[in-house]
Amino acid sequence: MLEINIPPRVTATPATLDLIQRLKQKHGELMFHQSGGCCDGSAPMCYSLGELLIGDQDVLLGTIGDSPFYISASQYEYWKHTQLIIDVVAGRGGMFSLEGVEGVRFLTRSRLFTDEEWKVLIDNQIVTD
Repeated sequence: MLEINIPPRVTATPATLDLIQRLKQKHGELMFHQSGGCCDGSAPMCYSLGELLIGDQDVLLGTIGDSPFYISASQYEYWKHTQLIIDVVAGRGGMFSLEGVEGVRFLTRSRLFTDEEWKVLIDNQIVTD
């Protein structure tokens, strides 16, 4: 059987995965939601699992560090051609995100999917164009 390599919609750097494990030790299971702006810019927000209510207009993009990562449907439409890469940088981030007291913040980087990756996503009905 042919194995299809579907590119992940969201990934995390090793530093991010390390931070997620430290946060899990303090707070238990986690969840992420890509902020849409306003107070916290466009930072990924980290919460204890279940702390943020997920609605019908939220899309499960994937997981990082075994934690679900959501984005609003309207943002997904704008960013669906990109892979989100979650990183960690020094500084204080969103006041509602769990990593804020650690002296670091999560940061979303992105890259466009290649034509080949995009075709795999469309062919496997992971996205629609």
